[in-house]
Formats: sequence, C-alpha cells, structure tokens
Amino acid sequence: MEFENVLKSDFMDTQFYIMFYLIVFLFGICIGSFLNVVILRVPEGESLIKRSSHCMTCEAKIRAIDLIPVFSWIFLKGKCHSCGKKISVRYPIVESLNGFLYMLVFWVMDFNTESIITCVMFSLLIVTGFIDWDRLEMEPIILAIIFILSIPSAIFTDSLTLTERVIGALCISVPFFIIGEVYRIFRKKYYNEDIRGIELGDTLLMFAAGAVIGTQAIIVSAFFGIIIAALCGLIIKKISGESKFAFGPYLAIGIAIGTLWGENIAQWYIQLLTAEY
Repeated sequence: MEFENVLKSDFMDTQFYIMFYLIVFLFGICIGSFLNVVILRVPEGESLIKRSSHCMTCEAKIRAIDLIPVFSWIFLKGKCHSCGKKISVRYPIVESLNGFLYMLVFWVMDFNTESIITCVMFSLLIVTGFIDWDRLEMEPIILAIIFILSIPSAIFTDSLTLTERVIGALCISVPFFIIGEVYRIFRKKYYNEDIRGIELGDTLLMFAAGAVIGTQAIIVSAFFGIIIAALCGLIIKKISGESKFAFGPYLAIGIAIGTLWGENIAQWYIQLLTAEY
C-alpha cells in the first residue's frame, strides 16, 4: 500500500508539472504575441494600443480567431486570410521563443520572484535583439526598462548585494564604452569616419543587464555573447560578404545564458583555476 501511495504521489507530481509548464508556455506565447507588436511599432513611434492588429500588406484588420499565438499562423498556413500574402515566420518564432524561455526560467530557477523578473527581462531581450537585428539600433526605452528591473530585483530578492549590482553594471559596460571610443577616435583620425567599435546601445544593454544579474553573471554573459557573435559574424561574412552586423542579438543570448547559469559557470572556472594539482 505504501509503494502504491508513492507511485500515486509521483504521478500527481508529474501531472502537476506538466500542467504548470503548459500554462507557463501558453502564457509565454501570449506575451510573445504582444512582443511582435512592440518590435514592429516602437521603432516607428506608433502606439501599442490605439490601432488594432492588421495585415502589413493589405491593412485588413486581423480577426480575433486569427490572433491565437502560434496556432493561428499554423492554421492559416502562414498566409493572410484577406489577401493571401505570406505572413512572416518570425511571428510564431518570437511567440514560441518567449514561451520556451519562460519554461526554461522556471525549470532552472523554480517559481519565485526572481524567476518572474527574469521572464520580464528575457521578453525585453527578445524585443531588443530583434529590433537591433532589423535596424542596427536599440530602443533606449527598452534598455531603460531592463535597468529599472534591478530595483524590484534588489527589493524583493536577496541573491545579490548592492555592490554586486553596481560592479555588474560597470564591469563590462565601461570597457565596452572605452573600446568604442578608442576605435571611434582611430577611425575618425585615419579614415575620417565616425564609427564606434562597439555601439553605445550594446554598452547600455550590458550596463542595464549587469545591474539586474550582477558581476559574475554579466561577465559570463559577455564571454558567451562575444564568442557567439564572432562565430556568427564569420558565417554572415562568408555568406553575404557583409562585415557589419547587429551585436545586440548575440549579447542578448549571452545574457540569457549568464542569467540562468552564469554564477555556476563562474564558480566552476574559479575552482578550476584554484585547484591544487
């Protein structure tokens, strides 16, 4: 009888987690649908609430039945119900990405205040990454909101000290700023081009994220972001011949890695360096 109770308990736990993560995913893709609107409208200075969703080709208002995240795109076979023009696959990608990231956050960090704040930050990172990919620029308002998240994080969690947040905000952003300015001076002097080595938006992104996730995590974030950007940059240059590309999306990926596993990676590396042979 006791063995049966254990099995029943494990089964109930499994059912609970399946339902929990399903709800998290569904909630995440709904937020992801809104992120698509933010990505399109904020850079254009358009209102997020005044105008209803519409086809970018024929301007037809999108029906309520067609606003179901991910699933509507699948049912419509990626085409507008009015004009039949293709709907970008980016829409379900953004929605699904946000849903999967929410699940990953709760799986790694469990259900707590910090995980909720992290979910909000990850959504903002998605917005920042895609806008930068499209326009090679970042929206200051989005970066400001990421930084503002450090306030509730400091108030409602005790994972980081104020000192760790301040150092986290500065330890990567300051070197990024210096590198950007030195390169800018060099290019202006010898080539008469006003180009920064690292754009100010990338610097501000690391400043804002560093205040939220702290020193160790932001250092790991920068490491992975730079490595991923370098590898992808080589691929982009080989395929298109273009050497200029958005740095923000790769920094966003690095920040996600650093947020979830940064401290563990940093501690592992420190132990590796200090291990006695």
